[in-house]
Amino acid sequence: MRTPRVAALMLLLLLSGCDSAQQPDNSFSLTAGGAYSASLSEDSRYAMIGSFELGGHLWDLVNRERLYDWNHVEGGFSDLVASAFSPDGGFVATATTTDLVLWQTSDGKPVWFWSSPGEILDIALSVNGDFALLGLANHTAVYFDIKNGGVRRTLRHPARVRSVALSQDGRFALTGADDYIARFWDLENETLLTEHAFDNIVNRVALSPDAQLAFSAATLSSARLWRTTNGEQVHSLSGDESFFTRRLSHLSARFSADGSQLVTGTASGRVMLWDVSSGDHLRSWRVVQRGSMGPVQTGVYAVGFSSHREGLVAVGSNGLLNELR
Repeated sequence: MRTPRVAALMLLLLLSGCDSAQQPDNSFSLTAGGAYSASLSEDSRYAMIGSFELGGHLWDLVNRERLYDWNHVEGGFSDLVASAFSPDGGFVATATTTDLVLWQTSDGKPVWFWSSPGEILDIALSVNGDFALLGLANHTAVYFDIKNGGVRRTLRHPARVRSVALSQDGRFALTGADDYIARFWDLENETLLTEHAFDNIVNRVALSPDAQLAFSAATLSSARLWRTTNGEQVHSLSGDESFFTRRLSHLSARFSADGSQLVTGTASGRVMLWDVSSGDHLRSWRVVQRGSMGPVQTGVYAVGFSSHREGLVAVGSNGLLNELR
């Protein structure tokens, strides 16, 4: 008869053997310590990171060069909880919990500073940086004119809006909320089109390039692809963990430019590549830790497909960029 200690050891060994995650090919530091937030441009040429110590940094990942240091207060450092690039990469919006700034990537200059209508939890930016979709703690997502000021659309929810995404043409919005529901909206008339229910807080959403598919993930629960036209599930994405397939929290996600693949990053430091048509799990990586004295886990704040280097990139909560091939 196996003792509990022996059984636990056998389970641990079996779990370790089932982990097929690979190590990144390269990594380098975007900030000396940890980060509040990170985002990548659509082509993964630029990275924006909100560091613990010195506020925001914009990086050119092709040349591995820190271009600009950005903060919302002169002579001080801002806690940037969220950021987003415009699809064309010409603008970046950075946000604290109470305010947001639109910046130009070409020269690093601010376009405008605004106070937020509520506590900011997440942000997405439209083409040319004209509008920002803000996920707020006051149970709304607002479509904000970030160049001229003013709320153009208000999407009301029964709970905090944890994650937001915009279609590339700015016509549609996807939101994930604390009431366990992901919602797909028509921004032209503030109409809820479809929704998809989970069994926990929806903490990450992403839209396919054609806005026909939505990725949504719930905290420590399931992640799914579903059709925005009718809300029906297409695939359940659980990875290759044999024993704890549902105990994942996805912090980041992005579709490839042609919509054929999806990359996701988890709170436990795992990056996963998926085939969108089949739902198959293709490959996995584990992001680099800073060392034995660092945190036990590193969350993956941002993932993307690189058009300048073959493969993927991922930014960890420890401030390290990972290059994956």
